[in-house]
Amino acid sequence: MQTLIVPLIPELPELLHTSASNASWAITSTLLVGAVATPVAGRLGDLYGKRLVLNISLVVMTVGSLVCALSDSVTPMVTGRALQGVSMGVIPLGISVMRDVLPPQKLGSAMAIMSSSLGIGGALGLPVAAIVAEKTDWHALFWASAVLGVVVLALILLIVPAAEVRGTGTFDALGALVLSGGLACLMLAISKGGDWGWGSHTTLGLFGASVVLLLAWAAWELRRSSPLIDLRTSARRPVLMTNLASIVVGFAMYSSQLIIPQLLQLPKATGFGLGQSMLASGLWMAPSGIVMMIASSYAAKISAARGPKVSLLAGSLVIAVGYALALPLMKNVWGVLAFSCVVTVGVGFAFASMPALIMSSVPPTETAAANGLNSLMRAIGTSTSAAVVGVILAHMTVKVGPMALPSENGVRAVLLVSAGVAIVAALVVLAIPGRERPAAQPAAAPPLKADAASAN
Repeated sequence: MQTLIVPLIPELPELLHTSASNASWAITSTLLVGAVATPVAGRLGDLYGKRLVLNISLVVMTVGSLVCALSDSVTPMVTGRALQGVSMGVIPLGISVMRDVLPPQKLGSAMAIMSSSLGIGGALGLPVAAIVAEKTDWHALFWASAVLGVVVLALILLIVPAAEVRGTGTFDALGALVLSGGLACLMLAISKGGDWGWGSHTTLGLFGASVVLLLAWAAWELRRSSPLIDLRTSARRPVLMTNLASIVVGFAMYSSQLIIPQLLQLPKATGFGLGQSMLASGLWMAPSGIVMMIASSYAAKISAARGPKVSLLAGSLVIAVGYALALPLMKNVWGVLAFSCVVTVGVGFAFASMPALIMSSVPPTETAAANGLNSLMRAIGTSTSAAVVGVILAHMTVKVGPMALPSENGVRAVLLVSAGVAIVAALVVLAIPGRERPAAQPAAAPPLKADAASAN
């Protein structure tokens, strides 16, 4: 859902018969709704059943896909993309379901793959979306995502057991409303600040409103006996440091998804662009998704043997090495493929270790909410990355005919910033207390598989 329309971005204004500014809301709306839905879905899952909320999220995503598939103008497209954003809660909910239903010996590797699927899906989604967008009508992207939504929903109903560990208490509707407002203001300011101007009254007002709302929300949550997110638990050093590391790793991960397509597709007249087509650049990026999946499995084994902190530290350092390698390798496609794979190995290690660090420090009844908050931190990192990379590339350009394109110095600056951010992530990881105990298991885990009758 995140990278589904990335290949369409240059053509969206024409396809939707609107301005570039209005068309950009097709991306922003998904980001905003995803930021809000992730922590809210986590708490609802803890209270009312993770599989139930997981299924509802997929139904809403499927409806959003159908709305987009039937749209030819900006309003229904933005509406559909907003509904698709609800699916961002699927990953933390899925990780929490795994803690409830899988035996301990399978949990580590399963969580690692599920956590890394955010990056894997994004990496593999780009070439698939590029092929569909280039070879067929663009509406096919959304018909395909609707079909996939139905298939995944059916598989969950048939295969995933219903038995779950649930929390007690009530849903904090007011807290959810205030948190949603604060997150919406923050993410909107980050994602649209470049268009509106970082010093504009609108951008500064949104940042200010987000601070006020989030502080008010925190004060409210600390007084609640059944909070939306237990801030006292979240303030524990392992959880806090892991969430801070998630922001920084999310930044470093998304930088590669922003800069690598540009390196591949910028014209050779720039002196460093590789002049690849949209389809070719997508195919060159596809191996990184496969590499990330493989790396996640190895990360789970290292976490089991040495602790998830070691995996997260190793991942952060590998990301930094990958960006350092990009500086001499960026001028040919094989070099881009090489350094992108190194970066994704690091991302795979980092993403795979985060759920284990979180779940070793929170009660089983709060796993979905805690993982939802962790996923939100990653989203804040990716949004900040988009803003920072956009500012750097917009201010460091070169003229190629009538067009102002990112300059080589601008691209190198992004690579250096990303390497520096990865090093900061490693320093944050060092502040996490030593090796954590394995994630706690429920008293009795149900079988790995259940037949259709027991599942329903």
